[in-house]
Amino acid sequence: MQAAKPLFDYPKYWAECFGPAPFLPMSREEMDQLGWDSCDIIIVTGDAYVDHPSFGMAIIGRLLEAQGFRVGIIAQPDWRSKDDFMKLGEPNLFFGVAAGNMDSMINRYTADKKIRSDDAYTPGGVAGKRPDRASLVYSQRCKEAYSHVPVILGGIEASLRRIAHYDYWQDKVRRSILMDATADILLYGNAERAVVEIAQRLAFGEKVEDITDVRGTAFIRRDTPEGWYEVDSTRIDRPGRVDKIINPYVNTQDTAACAIEQEKGAPVEDANEAKVIELLPSPKMTRDKTVIRLPSFEKVRNDPVLYAHANRVLHLETNPGNARALVQKHGDVDVWFTPPPIPMTTEEMDYVFGMPYARVPHPAYGKEKIPAYEMIRFSVNIMRGCFGGCTFCSITEHEGRIIQNRSHDSIIREIEEMRDKVPGFTGVVSDLGGPTANMYRIACKDPEIEKHCRKPSCVFPGICENLNTDHSSLIELYRKARALPGVKKILIASGLRYDLAVESPEYVKELVTHHVGGYLKIAPEHTERGPLDKMMKPGIGSYDRFKQMFEKFSKEAGKEQYLIPYFIAAHPGTTDEDMMNLALWLKRNGFRADQVQAFYPSPMATATAMYHSGKNPLRKVTYKSDGVEIVKSEQQRRLHKAFLRYHDPKGWPMLREALERMGRSDLIGNGKHHLIPTYQPNTDEYQSARRKNSTPAGSKKAGAQGKTVGKILTQHTGLPPRGSDGSKAWDKREQAKAAAEARRKAEKAGAGKSGNKKPSKRPVAPR
Repeated sequence: MQAAKPLFDYPKYWAECFGPAPFLPMSREEMDQLGWDSCDIIIVTGDAYVDHPSFGMAIIGRLLEAQGFRVGIIAQPDWRSKDDFMKLGEPNLFFGVAAGNMDSMINRYTADKKIRSDDAYTPGGVAGKRPDRASLVYSQRCKEAYSHVPVILGGIEASLRRIAHYDYWQDKVRRSILMDATADILLYGNAERAVVEIAQRLAFGEKVEDITDVRGTAFIRRDTPEGWYEVDSTRIDRPGRVDKIINPYVNTQDTAACAIEQEKGAPVEDANEAKVIELLPSPKMTRDKTVIRLPSFEKVRNDPVLYAHANRVLHLETNPGNARALVQKHGDVDVWFTPPPIPMTTEEMDYVFGMPYARVPHPAYGKEKIPAYEMIRFSVNIMRGCFGGCTFCSITEHEGRIIQNRSHDSIIREIEEMRDKVPGFTGVVSDLGGPTANMYRIACKDPEIEKHCRKPSCVFPGICENLNTDHSSLIELYRKARALPGVKKILIASGLRYDLAVESPEYVKELVTHHVGGYLKIAPEHTERGPLDKMMKPGIGSYDRFKQMFEKFSKEAGKEQYLIPYFIAAHPGTTDEDMMNLALWLKRNGFRADQVQAFYPSPMATATAMYHSGKNPLRKVTYKSDGVEIVKSEQQRRLHKAFLRYHDPKGWPMLREALERMGRSDLIGNGKHHLIPTYQPNTDEYQSARRKNSTPAGSKKAGAQGKTVGKILTQHTGLPPRGSDGSKAWDKREQAKAAAEARRKAEKAGAGKSGNKKPSKRPVAPR
């Protein structure tokens, strides 16, 4: 992997003399107080401005400030006119535009395409403060305000929509957002390197249209420049053809390399056994001057199989060590995508997270609470990236597969700063994590293997033999953090990769003994092999092994703690029988899912390509290749959710009909071994009874009322009563919630320890 210029090696811009601002200004008055006559760069964002490293606008703003630039923030502007986009004046260099920490459509709509009633990134949680497709709208308004000022798109919405992508809300393939937004250049992935490089070059007078060599960018061209070598990947096998399928990694324009591949480097059909593909040497071919031509927007829009093929090629070109540039025609122009950015070193991560963040929302919001900030207020991000490769998740696509780590010293300094600086700190750190809690300092054993690898996941179908699963550095970090004066408890709230955790019993013991707040959330996602393979998730056996270790170490620590597993309904590859088997597993294990997660097709995800095309891009895509079971109809999606909530009477009529249709009437009955009862209770009375029965065991309200309700629940669900005697029959999840709530109240009253406080949830990229 080529070396990159360190972030801290650039010369500072002349405005460095102004020094860091307490907050990046959001008004002309603040600019006047800082002595600024103008901003060099203005960042427009769909989120409220929180000066905290969990918010993208704060990281990019503070990083550019450290480079010597004057940076202003326009947060959640009124997009109905250009007025709000002019309130800080004209920027000297460029507008930086982002929708916020989430894709604006996912932020605003549920998986059922219903408008959400709140927005966690807005003061007061108020909905409707950002438009649909915010990046597109904001960039257009910036151009209306100052047409000659460059507009640079960034953030997760731009990342996931940089290429022709399937849009779930319109049920069609849309163009690259760069085409619709009329922006000048797009930055994808972690954009620190790219934004600093572009800012520096613009400051030295270079034109934005001439910047075409920065990694992690997309831009528009009209033709392939001289000296570049084009790999044709615009076609796949068609029905009736007998020709050998052209490998997209063999250049079809070069007669010396066209038809022959080295035998050891020949492609395999299973992406999970993918090998490094080496082309025969050609004096004309160099990786940094090779571009792969994808099927055009017009073709993938009209041909779902070509869309799946393009998605497969895109995901095989994501390793920064070997990825080549991509190009996709849109009409009469090409959208170019340079290779992914080089991951940041530990020193650079420390530099980025060591900026002078205020760690609180901008004072303009007064006492109004911003829910997303409240979630991460006392949390610390220790790493970036994820090598899990889950097909439904956007983290790997945005942050990359290579883990970027901070040093122990940097993390400890941030905890100390949070302890001393952030109002309301009680000694409880709500999370030390990131996209995944336990991938810190885990990487390939050999940098050369890592550089050449094309596998989409390091842990599927099993943990790669080249992956170092040593958790010792993370364990050491936990111990250092716990030992800090003023720190009572360190909780781990980020999602845990349990198949990695079981490789280190010492880590599981450390986690369970010291860092679980009553319950621990993990995500098996399903129990059946069919959907799990399409998700690239481990089998349920990995969960069982982790559960045994979790319970063993909890018992040794003398703690009553519970695992809370999360599951997905209606994911590509899931049949009705799969959901039935999952429901049976849930009942056998005593779980009742209160909130159900249905598959949400986010732009550019591999699972979304499955959803749209009915093909599996994890393997070679052809018109004849096997299809994938897709759940698209509203009725079937509701059925799959009803299986997850098998205990809810509202879904019983639908489940009875489905079970009869599936030939499983044996699961309908009033015994404990049945999934649902034969008759329908009065729903209102049932829900009222269930709410009353949720009173924690041992309280004054439980008594005879709890016993009566327990009989109702037993009669209608076949589950054991949860009575008021505190027995094992008490629902595990609600017991954990009640215990956590009791501890929270005790802590608030000063009567107990802060130990097992319910962990805050870190807002992450949509899955």
